[in-house]
Amino acid sequence: MCRAAGAPPRILPPLALLLLAALQQAPIKAACEDMLCKTGFPEDVHSAVVSRSVHGGQPLLNVRFQSCDGNKKIHFGSSEPEDFRIDEDGVVYAERSFQLSAEPTEFVVSAQDKETREEWQMRVKLTPEPAFTGATEKDQKKTEEIIFPWQQYKHSSHLKRQKRDWVIPPINLPENSRGPFPQELVRIRSDRDKSLSLRYSVTGPGADQPPTGIFIINPISGQLSVTKPLDREQIASFHLRAHAVDVNGNQVENPIDIVINVIDMNDNRPEFLHQVWNGTVPEGSKPGTYVMTVTAIDADDPNAQNGMLRYRILSQAPSSPSPNMFTINNETGDIITVAAGLDREKVQQYTLIIQATDMEGNPTYGLSNTATAVITVTDVNDNPPEFTAMTFYGEVPENRVDVIVANLTVTDKDQPHTPAWNAMYRMTGGDPEGLFTILTDPNSNDGLVTVVKPIDFEKNRMFVLTVAAENQVPLAKGIQHPPQSTATVSITVIDVNESPYFVPNPKLVRQEEGLLAGSVLTTFTAQDPDRYMQQTSLRYSKLSDPANWLKIDPINGQITTTAVLDRESIYVQNNVYNATFLASDNGIPPMSGTGTLQIHLLDINDNAPQVNPKEATTCETLQPNAINITAVDPDIDPNAGPFAFELPDTPPSIKRNWTIVRISGDHAQLSLRIRFLEAGIYDVPIVITDSGNPHASSTSVLKVKVCQCDINGDCTDVDRIVGAGLGTGAIIAILLCIIILLILVLMFVVWMKRRDKERQAKQLLIDPEDDVRDNILKYDEEGGGEEDQDYDLSQLQQPDTVEPDAIKPVGIRRLDERPIHAEPQYPVRSAAPHPGDIGDFINEGLKAADNDPTAPPYDSLLVFDYEGSGSTAGSLSSLNSSSSGGEQDYDYLNDWGPRFKKLADMYGGGDD
Repeated sequence: MCRAAGAPPRILPPLALLLLAALQQAPIKAACEDMLCKTGFPEDVHSAVVSRSVHGGQPLLNVRFQSCDGNKKIHFGSSEPEDFRIDEDGVVYAERSFQLSAEPTEFVVSAQDKETREEWQMRVKLTPEPAFTGATEKDQKKTEEIIFPWQQYKHSSHLKRQKRDWVIPPINLPENSRGPFPQELVRIRSDRDKSLSLRYSVTGPGADQPPTGIFIINPISGQLSVTKPLDREQIASFHLRAHAVDVNGNQVENPIDIVINVIDMNDNRPEFLHQVWNGTVPEGSKPGTYVMTVTAIDADDPNAQNGMLRYRILSQAPSSPSPNMFTINNETGDIITVAAGLDREKVQQYTLIIQATDMEGNPTYGLSNTATAVITVTDVNDNPPEFTAMTFYGEVPENRVDVIVANLTVTDKDQPHTPAWNAMYRMTGGDPEGLFTILTDPNSNDGLVTVVKPIDFEKNRMFVLTVAAENQVPLAKGIQHPPQSTATVSITVIDVNESPYFVPNPKLVRQEEGLLAGSVLTTFTAQDPDRYMQQTSLRYSKLSDPANWLKIDPINGQITTTAVLDRESIYVQNNVYNATFLASDNGIPPMSGTGTLQIHLLDINDNAPQVNPKEATTCETLQPNAINITAVDPDIDPNAGPFAFELPDTPPSIKRNWTIVRISGDHAQLSLRIRFLEAGIYDVPIVITDSGNPHASSTSVLKVKVCQCDINGDCTDVDRIVGAGLGTGAIIAILLCIIILLILVLMFVVWMKRRDKERQAKQLLIDPEDDVRDNILKYDEEGGGEEDQDYDLSQLQQPDTVEPDAIKPVGIRRLDERPIHAEPQYPVRSAAPHPGDIGDFINEGLKAADNDPTAPPYDSLLVFDYEGSGSTAGSLSSLNSSSSGGEQDYDYLNDWGPRFKKLADMYGGGDD
């Protein structure tokens, strides 16, 4: 038997009654079963009570279909497939999550035989269960009992299990329960627990799956309990599965599904998606204009009163022109205007405090929260631009372009730097030629009247323009342009000194070449456009005359030639010679204009034709020996070709050895008349005559090199002929090249010798500053003592100039001279001072030598061994210092510096 103890009668389906009857009257039913069996649904309408909140995938009920033939394959369908799905076992699942309305929800369940296509239908009516009001103390003590179902199969007297014979209604449990915990929910029991020792367990999220430990079951009694408060905002429902096994772990019952719905409590306050909302509305908007939408969310169940929000406006700032300029849809949060009078020029922004309250706005039980809505009134073009003056004035010099002549100022109350504020200017009259345009300054919105075409003072001295101002966007509906949107602009043209201009320019003159110098060619004059200025006549001058053929009279502009005009000149291009002249006035400032004179030179026959090329080569035999020549004439038709070619009568050898034949108007062929001509260079004169009237002819000399040729007609002795043909000029050029080369070689040798001498002279000269011996160590005699006071100090400056090393006896060398071997580097001493300070110089050198322990002996003033010949001093070898050494006091050696420290230690210090 399958039922829920203590539950309403709706939980026990008709199948349970059938099972109960089957237990009592099994023999009778077995005998009559075949007579009562009818395939199809057992009822036409099936009613079921389910929770108000339905979740996707939630099992709702089980539809029963009776098949007399156990082999039939039945397919179930739903008339609302987007809401309900029916499995093959007849369990109806919710396809999506939705909220049942107060009225019953109906849909049709169909069953179709897959083989015969026979179809049966049943109408299902779902009624939402009443809202949870809390359990009484009596109900809390009474625990619902769920028993695993049984069913008897046809042709069998035994009871067998059937999977999901009916569906356990969901268990509703409020969130945030205060306990005590664990709190008993329901008891799971099997009818076989009387004969077997069973163990019960539950699986699924909340039991043995995360979050684990929320639901527990007593394995002996099957008591299902919750261990802690639930939170619907985290998990709205739990789907558990109950199991019953024996002590050996063998399953004795098919698992049953248990759905636990968490009932929502109003424990969450509404929260706006943004704390500050920004919206815009055009000024002048009519009531009912949509502005913006504010949205708040509530974590509670949105399908219950706990999550149903209502909006309202708490305050509006400023309250001008009305304290209720806006309203809000209490369900959707849409803000709209409810009053007219939005004017951006008066109020640019409104601030609204919006409140959202759950429990459908119940001020007593609902929770509330607030947000700020900032509404900016946007500008529309409801204010036209207006000129600050009715007439503006300006002036412009003539012939000036891109000059701003006047500033047009306007005022506009609309928002600056918007299309409703930006002004555009157009001229409605006074400028038929399009001489002016008006640009808009983007920063100041001023109109800049600008000249775009040159204005001639002599034609127009003043302009009066009519100007209109308008915005980039049209004015709002119902707004008209006032008279202040139109103004006039008076522009005065200032006369300036303009440049003279030649008429015509350029001027073309046709003239035959060969015009002699001093001939009048033409008159080229200019005009001054300044008719209202007091100026003298223009003066003319020449600006460009490449060939220097022309001159112009500075007063009347008459042009005469200064040389013969030649069409063949390099300065003539396409028979045209160009010269440029200048016309200047005496205005303030002086102005000038240029004009070009083009002289088209007509050709005359003033050039005789010439032969081309000037040199040719041919073989000394008759064949092949033809030379092609061309006649060249600087003139043009009809003074050029066709040309006539002939050989002169003198000398007679020309016609005897050569012959010429014209092959075209410009070309002819020169060839040998005789069979053989000795190799060499021959000058062949050729007379060429053109077709001009009168004819012009000339005798051109063609230098022909006759040589020996091979079978191909190529010369084989060109080198010999060329060598034999060297003229005097070539020989002189070769000699000049050789002489120049010899001069260059000689100059190089002299320069090398001079450099060697300079190098030797530098080695002989010793700079006193480079003398490391301080210029006082080289000497040959000491003088006569104190009585000899007349001595030359220059001997101490450069001792090398007194006695060169070359005159010293061989093998004699002073000990105080610089040794030849490598020397160490010593401290640099100061150069020799002025001769008057020689005493100080000697003392400084002495101190430097005393303080330098590494200085060699030659750096001391006291070391010498050769004083020169002829000394009047006697020999010191007879002195016996040892006899008197003990009587002398050598302690003064300690005062002589580190150089004498060794001697002081040896002789000084008394007996020690």
